[in-house]
Amino acid sequence: MSLRERKRARTRQALIDAAIDLFGRQGYDETTVADIAAEADIGSRTFFSYFASKEELLFPESDERVQATLDAIATRAPGESPPEVLLRALRTVGERSDDLVSPLAALRLRLIQTVPAVRGRALQVQFEAQREIARQLAAAFPDQLDEVGAAALTGAFVGAVTGALQVLLDEEAAGPAARHKAIQAATDVALAPWREQLNTRKAKSR
Repeated sequence: MSLRERKRARTRQALIDAAIDLFGRQGYDETTVADIAAEADIGSRTFFSYFASKEELLFPESDERVQATLDAIATRAPGESPPEVLLRALRTVGERSDDLVSPLAALRLRLIQTVPAVRGRALQVQFEAQREIARQLAAAFPDQLDEVGAAALTGAFVGAVTGALQVLLDEEAAGPAARHKAIQAATDVALAPWREQLNTRKAKSR
C-alpha cells in the first residue's frame, strides 16, 4: 500500500477500535459519531469519509467476506460442487481475518439482539450478500442449481455460519483458531445433505 493508503487504513482501524471501546463503556445509543471521532483524534466530518453511519462501522469487513466467496466461485476447480466452493470460501475468510470471531463480532452480536438500528443494518447486509452469492452460484452451476436452489443453498450456508457464531461467541475460553475450526465443522455438517444430493443428481445425469 502507498503511504496515503496506510494512513487511511490506520485511521479506519482507529475508528473501529474507538467505537468498540465507547459502545462497551457508554452504550450504543449513548455514543455519538462525534464521540467516536474525538476518541480516534479526527474531526466528525472526517468520520463520514470512512463510514456512512455508526451501524456501518460495525460491519467493516462484510464486503471482503462477500468478495472472498465470489472469488471462490469464480476460481472453482473442475468437479468442485457448490457446497464445496462455499466451504472453501469460509476457510479463506478464516485464514485472512479474525473478524468473524473477534471482540467486534461479539459486540456486534449483542447489539443486533438489542438495538433495532443495528439489527436492521445486519439484515440488510445479510440480504444483499445472500442475493449476490446466490446469483453468482446459479450462473456458475446452471446444470446443478436454478435460482431457487442457489438461494436455498446460500441461505443454508449463511444460516449455519450465523447459528454457530451465536453459540461460539459466548464461549470466551475458545480462541479465534478454535472458533474458526468449529464454524467450519458445523457448516460442513449443515451442507452435507446438499453435497450428497447434488453429487447424486450429477451422477444420474451422466
